[in-house]
Amino acid sequence: MSGRRYRSSLSVDEKVLMSMVRVSELFKKTSSEIFKNYGLTFTQYNVLRVLNSSENGTNTITKVSNILLVTGANMTGVAKRMERDGFLLRKRYTQDERVTLLEITPKGKKTLENILPEKEKHIDQFVGVLSEEDKTRLLALLKQIYSKNETK
Repeated sequence: MSGRRYRSSLSVDEKVLMSMVRVSELFKKTSSEIFKNYGLTFTQYNVLRVLNSSENGTNTITKVSNILLVTGANMTGVAKRMERDGFLLRKRYTQDERVTLLEITPKGKKTLENILPEKEKHIDQFVGVLSEEDKTRLLALLKQIYSKNETK
């Protein structure tokens, strides 16, 4: 097979997008290895992160789902497993029985604290080579791309 070579026929625009996807997938894969040591998947870790940043550690399952770009049906299963494992509580919203609230538990908060040093080191491996100015500019560009396309 040594004679088979690959030469990309992608445009520069496609190469940029594919590079973003590749970096994202690599980050997700390597981050998942860290979170697995704490009994979490990548999505479950991010649910905890969203709840921890929410007022009183609580948010609706719909809002968490929208923030993480996870379907409602998938989010329900994720939340059930996380409740079973003690990372969060699922509650009914008293003003509207159709709404499910998710609340981070002390175990969930402690798990985030335990993950933090390893996660910070891991993030630094990806973006530590960039200056603060480069990071700020890259973030602005990515937000611009996302916001232009999120409603499509």
